[in-house]
Amino acid sequence: MDSKRLDLNLLVTLETLLVEQNVSKAAARLHLSQPAVSAQLNRLRDVFDDPLLIPAQRGMTPTAKAIELLHPLRQALDQVRATLATHRNFDPAKAKLTVVIACTDYLQAAVVKPLVVALRSRAPRVRVALRNLDMQQLEAQMARGDVDLALMTPQVAPSGLRTRHLFDERYVLIGRRDHPRLRARITVDEFARMEHVIVSLVGSGFATPVDDALAALGHRRNVVLSASSFLFVPDIVSQSDFVALVPERLVRNDVDRLKVIDCPFPVEGFAVGIVWHERSHGHSGQRWIREAIVSLINA
Repeated sequence: MDSKRLDLNLLVTLETLLVEQNVSKAAARLHLSQPAVSAQLNRLRDVFDDPLLIPAQRGMTPTAKAIELLHPLRQALDQVRATLATHRNFDPAKAKLTVVIACTDYLQAAVVKPLVVALRSRAPRVRVALRNLDMQQLEAQMARGDVDLALMTPQVAPSGLRTRHLFDERYVLIGRRDHPRLRARITVDEFARMEHVIVSLVGSGFATPVDDALAALGHRRNVVLSASSFLFVPDIVSQSDFVALVPERLVRNDVDRLKVIDCPFPVEGFAVGIVWHERSHGHSGQRWIREAIVSLINA
């Protein structure tokens, strides 16, 4: 059999003919004309080199080959139908799906952690895999399907990717609950003289854009520790007299061990959004995950 001469419509017609065993009834069920179904039957006979259905007193009778074909044909078409139905109508309570998310450690804690907890009750068969965000490789990773979505500043996303704004983040100053010098309101000079922890992606820098803003005010802060991860910062701050500027969502649930106040001078925040590739734009499961993230943020 030459499979290149087959298409899905022919197989659907064959299945219907084998069930109805009547060209007129099959044509009505398929919403086709009787001549069109007869023409497709002739093509099928040619492809399978078998009459498939032969005239009988009432309707038609399937040949031995046709009877042999019916069960595997129906199984294959049912699988295709199930795949298409799942694609159109994602049922989070039943569907299996693995989602690969790329983001920084801060967004893993601030967004992905509550998302995964929420998914256990809403979509128990959805799995999440986390990857570090690699801006240089992101578009290629998404094109290959290695990454499904990214959480990041949408303005710096590659232009070929889709984006959606989630929220605007701001920085807050944190210290341990009983920090001796951290009050609700402090001066810029008091801020600069405290012992600071900063986050540097390379783990060796001792200055950030905050220091440029501070220098413009005539001050220089006392940086004693440069960390490579935001997740490390709340722990060490809560056990010392160190302070740190961190994204507010990172410490929303840490008020029992941390004091959180506004920075005494303006510090520019940043936007956070979802970024994804066109290849996954129409996928119902991926679309549901994106909407779940939006709902979680807006809750």
